[in-house]
Amino acid sequence: MGFQLSGGDARRMRVRSQLLTGSDLLPAGVVQRAVALQGQDLPAVLRAVALRSEPGTTVADVRAAFNDGALVRSWPMRGTLFATTPEHLGTLLFFTAERIHRATVRRREELGLDERTVGRARDVLLEALQIRPLRRAEVLSLWDAAGIPTAGGPGYHLLMHLAVAGHVHWGQFHPDRPEQLLTLSPDHSPADPEAALATVVRGFVLARGPVTEADLAWWAKLPRAVLRRAAAAVEDLTTVEVDGTPAWIIGDPDLPTVTGAVLLPGFDEWILGYTDRSLTTSPAVFEALVPGRNGIFRPAVVVDGVTVGTWRLPRSTARSGTEPVVDLVERIPAAARRAIDQAVAAWPHG
Repeated sequence: MGFQLSGGDARRMRVRSQLLTGSDLLPAGVVQRAVALQGQDLPAVLRAVALRSEPGTTVADVRAAFNDGALVRSWPMRGTLFATTPEHLGTLLFFTAERIHRATVRRREELGLDERTVGRARDVLLEALQIRPLRRAEVLSLWDAAGIPTAGGPGYHLLMHLAVAGHVHWGQFHPDRPEQLLTLSPDHSPADPEAALATVVRGFVLARGPVTEADLAWWAKLPRAVLRRAAAAVEDLTTVEVDGTPAWIIGDPDLPTVTGAVLLPGFDEWILGYTDRSLTTSPAVFEALVPGRNGIFRPAVVVDGVTVGTWRLPRSTARSGTEPVVDLVERIPAAARRAIDQAVAAWPHG
């Protein structure tokens, strides 16, 4: 029988695991600890890393970690971009690349991307990247000029396919534009794959626990048998029970106190790091976060481990100012409202 946790205990432990109130880590350390963070929305993931870092960390500091090569962005587990480290990317692709390529065979056929076309696209791109990193628009123009049409889907799929193959990733930022450049990927295949996967599993649990085996399998997109083997190699993995459901944490249970309020960017791991969000987010709040289940995850307001609503910046900052506008879904007490007001006042508006 595992250590018994109430839902409230587990929620507050997640706040601490997720570093939602900050840490003493630099941006690269935050991502190294978490393995990977949802990165399809680039401004959101920069903010997600910054708020989990040491006090005073800015989005510019996170960008600098990408410019230095400590952080990269790619498709390590599925057709979704993540921010990660070069080493974690190498480990994840070692286990996932073949499966992703198999799963997307039909899509390549639909797009007219046969093996010869993919090979030509790879060769043209890698030759150009030997000279310098490229903007996305430059890559697509390069392929179009080589007679490889990119409009309507082939271009995006080729980018993902070649990144999954380990050839390229999104790295440093363009000096004059808010976009990343595509760059060559050095080989970071793990020397000991099983040990490296155990490190990934430990990082996932450490940065999100308590989590279930189902959460891990959903996030990593790997067979449960493979993940169970890796979990068995994590010496400080601890089994607990959250309202009777088995879950994992790292180390001994240490119950935190009330955690206050925090504003999270869209597409945050607080929501997207789990297959079951019911511990922290009610159906009504989830509907507000993802209206119509359209795949766009809005910024979240969290109080003491409970997601209570969404927030947004005003459409016209000249008329309305730059403070976030909170849209509550859950009914909350006055003390929680005051905590949210403090979080709004502390939001780093630039």
